[in-house]
Amino acid sequence: MGVIIRQSIKGTVVNYIGILVGFVTTFFILTHYLTTEEVGLTRALVDIAILFSGLAQLGTTSSMMRFYPYFKDEEHKDHGVFFWSVVIPFVGFFIFLALFFLCKDWVISKYDDNAPLLVNYYYFVIPISFFMLYMSVFEVNSNVLMRIAVPKFIREVVIRVMLLIGYLLFGFHYLSLDGLVIWFCVTYGVATLLNVIYLLSLKRISFKPDWAHLTPQLKKDFSLYTLFLITAALAGNITPTLSTLFVSAEMGLAYTGIYAIANYIATVVEIPYRSLGAITQPHIAQAVKDNDIATADKLSKKVSLLQLLAGAFIFMLIWINIDLAFQILPNGDQYVLGKWVVFILAFSRLFNSSFSIGTSVLGYSRYYYMSLIFSFILTGVAILLNMKLIPIMGMEGSALSNLISYVVYYLLLLSLVRWKIGTSPFSLSQLKVVLVIGLLFLANMAWKNWIYPLFLSLPLQSILSSIIDGVVKTIIFATIAVVVIYKWSISEEVNMLMKKALAFIKIKL
Repeated sequence: MGVIIRQSIKGTVVNYIGILVGFVTTFFILTHYLTTEEVGLTRALVDIAILFSGLAQLGTTSSMMRFYPYFKDEEHKDHGVFFWSVVIPFVGFFIFLALFFLCKDWVISKYDDNAPLLVNYYYFVIPISFFMLYMSVFEVNSNVLMRIAVPKFIREVVIRVMLLIGYLLFGFHYLSLDGLVIWFCVTYGVATLLNVIYLLSLKRISFKPDWAHLTPQLKKDFSLYTLFLITAALAGNITPTLSTLFVSAEMGLAYTGIYAIANYIATVVEIPYRSLGAITQPHIAQAVKDNDIATADKLSKKVSLLQLLAGAFIFMLIWINIDLAFQILPNGDQYVLGKWVVFILAFSRLFNSSFSIGTSVLGYSRYYYMSLIFSFILTGVAILLNMKLIPIMGMEGSALSNLISYVVYYLLLLSLVRWKIGTSPFSLSQLKVVLVIGLLFLANMAWKNWIYPLFLSLPLQSILSSIIDGVVKTIIFATIAVVVIYKWSISEEVNMLMKKALAFIKIKL
């Protein structure tokens, strides 16, 4: 786990630099200079582009993870496997581009009433999707070479800084709304170019295919796996963007904007997994290839525990300060409507990121095709619940649809993984994490009822009293959580890092 921990820490540091930039952008720029409808427009364009690019990949990112161990050969530049990672998505892009034009009238009919602004910028989805597609392709090429920090920096920092500049130019009237949307296209184009330059600088890749290396069995396995992923993507890739699509169509872009801000806050919970998962999955793919089930099981459990621990800790810090966040947020009186959306989505993302590593084992095994039915169940449940719950509960209904569909999906799929392969991300230590965080959530309710009124009684402005309360509460709760986690030895890796940190502090002092 040493390499995984080191690479994950580097990736996580980059992620949180991006989160800091994103925080400034979201809380002080985006909500100040853009209306809720304009925020909703930018979110809808990005989510539709994510859906489009995800389908156009034709499973390339997962195929690279699964089959790279079969091509891995530094001396022969990995037999030109990178050629296929570029060509296959190119074909996929034009297939779905045709569908994009065929669906135009249907899309317009669904969004013309409640989201006419989205209809006006329909065609801008094409360039954004293309750049997102190849940004993901080049990222996964770097991941299989165990180089995640720079691609993470480009995705999490460079893109967000460029978007921040775009929002400021829009806010100070140097860009029109048309110009801002074009800026989005340029931003993702620059990010894709930077990923290409970095990948080439590694001097490990060759875009010349080694036809001799493609044995009949390897071609058969690769083709069947890719065909499976294309089918699975039609179901699985739709689910993450369903909320934006349904809220935009049923409630309008203004509510999409509120939902987007709530979703952004909730996204922070899964940040650690972006690094943990990226660096661990190639190791799991190798372990499965070598039929080393014990190693795959060990990695699955450790990564799941680390993500649950880190994610739950972040979730707690977000929720104990959620009211303060909306007080500070420009136009917070509008965005506070998404308070419980934050809670539901954060819980959903915590569950998703903590246990998705367990499904990776199935994806890299010979039983990968069995997950297809669960992808359709995931999408089917999400669509039905969105249709039923949004009219009743509004945005909270869409968030709850997301949570329920993922809980059903993972419980079914992880049961299959345990049965067929013998691995599981679950461990007793996770119950300790749930207990600790659960008690702190209860303590927060007591604090809000009994301690918070004391801070409000101070002879200060209410916002200042709330800030002091938030700082004191965060320090106390975070300290309690860290001490309990350390003393209870919930995670060997976390305790090891804490001991090193304490030793470093002692040396400095």
